[in-house]
Amino acid sequence: MQDLTQISGNPMTESISTPVKPPIWNNPQVRAIAFQIIALVATVAFGLYIFQNTQTNLRQLGITSGFDFLSSQSGFGIVQSLIPHSESSSYGRVFWVALLNTLLVSVLGVIFATLLGFIIGIARLSKNWLISRLALAYIETFRNIPLLLQIFFWYFAVLRAMPAPRQSFSLGEAAFLNIRGLYLPAPQFQPGFGWVLVALGIAVVLVILLSRWAHQRQMATGQQFPTFQTVLALLLGLPLLIFWLTGSPLSWQYPALQGFNFRGGWVIIPEMASLLLALSLYTAAFIAEIVRAGIQAVSHGQTEASFSLGINSSKTLRLIILPQALRVIIPPLTNQYLNLTKNSSLAAAIGYPDLVSTFAGTVLNQTGQAIECIAITMAVYLTISLLISLLMNLYNRRVALVER
Repeated sequence: MQDLTQISGNPMTESISTPVKPPIWNNPQVRAIAFQIIALVATVAFGLYIFQNTQTNLRQLGITSGFDFLSSQSGFGIVQSLIPHSESSSYGRVFWVALLNTLLVSVLGVIFATLLGFIIGIARLSKNWLISRLALAYIETFRNIPLLLQIFFWYFAVLRAMPAPRQSFSLGEAAFLNIRGLYLPAPQFQPGFGWVLVALGIAVVLVILLSRWAHQRQMATGQQFPTFQTVLALLLGLPLLIFWLTGSPLSWQYPALQGFNFRGGWVIIPEMASLLLALSLYTAAFIAEIVRAGIQAVSHGQTEASFSLGINSSKTLRLIILPQALRVIIPPLTNQYLNLTKNSSLAAAIGYPDLVSTFAGTVLNQTGQAIECIAITMAVYLTISLLISLLMNLYNRRVALVER
């Protein structure tokens, strides 16, 4: 019996075994951190290898790296420049000229494409059969033709087919259109015009304050203030009043034919006109579809409720439908703004002096600083895209529906 007790043992006195810890490599958190460290080290090592290999190849080719070339004289002119530029200007100056040209066509393209896209998108939903079908034909035509072909069409088939300067199409004695561009009168600011700009700035501040007050008043009382008429009166009336009181400090320089070309005034070169037309018309087709989808995303009951309250169709669209549709419209609209800005680099195909054509093209070929020129150009487009995304995200957050 004693032997059986010793053999069987007492279950109350049996020792409790301690759990065995799993290996550290079986821990998901440890594996995740380890994989991230490995990926980071591999990326850094690959980057160092590429950098060292590039430096070795540059030394073998006798090409010095760095950004000292930006202070060297460029030796070439640019057909369109928003800031003073000549053949004696530096490559750094060329960069700023090309950047401003890129920003100019991008900003104007965004404005024109947005206005045209909203108009076509609303027309697409018109109850008028003809207007709706014309909008549909526009959308299907322009968005299904490659952008580069549209640029070529406006440049070679339309603008390059214009007459010579002596046979220009004219609008009175003020505007002239020929193969070399569109010539317009240029304003010449006289002493005292600064006060007009000050008055315009004050008017803008008053408009912002008035809009906020009118919105608060409407939310509190339900009564609408004639904001549009008041804003129009402030923006036009106050600057015009100061303009008249200061003795009209503004004159106009009209283009005039001298020799074989026009001199004076403003000129819109064919390269810019064709690029701007193509970018605006092409992007507007996509924006129109975005606007149509955003409007149709709003419940039709909103329109019926508005009509039942006696609100007309224009106010229903402006005050009820579009503010709600913006929540759907803005995210894809941001993508179209980014696409338009990046598509402006197609200007190199027709010789418009943008960043890609001038800085990443002419400057690169003259200096041989390929890495520096391409890196600067990529950094600029990345910065512009991030700024557009930031501004549109801020606006999207502002118009977003806030739940109570």
